Amino acid sequence: MGNRGGALSLAAALLIGGQAAYAACDVNEVQLRGDWGSARFAVAVADSVEERARGLMFVEQMPSAAGMLFVYDEAHPVSFWMKNTLIPLDMVFADARGVVVSVHENAIPGDLTSIDSGAPSQYVLEINGGMAARLGIAEGSQMQHPAITEAAWPCD
Repeated sequence: MGNRGGALSLAAALLIGGQAAYAACDVNEVQLRGDWGSARFAVAVADSVEERARGLMFVEQMPSAAGMLFVYDEAHPVSFWMKNTLIPLDMVFADARGVVVSVHENAIPGDLTSIDSGAPSQYVLEINGGMAARLGIAEGSQMQHPAITEAAWPCD
């Protein structure tokens, strides 16, 4: 899919316009919910080896309501690093049902330390650093996206 620029531009337009015009379940959007409430992010989807390898490298800034969703064929332990990543990121790791299994907050730009999912994950949402804590996104939160086929929170 890999529409990185389009999703980030969409997020900027939504923030600038001050209104959110979201579909119930859109390939360019991730919704999360939990005891803390809910949130929506305009996303670029990385679902190929090449797109996942590049991720958000070289992105200098990202709107607060934007991110990237990494989609794997099956759940397994995953790890990330921040090589060539210029902004701090939160990584929200979710299992095959889209249930958050761990959150790594404020990954350090350029750091080569491995960041592990801690549990098998099939989906990873990267958002601006500090956003997960501000919103309350934590283990047990549910993620909604069309790629999550066996979802705990299915698309309408």
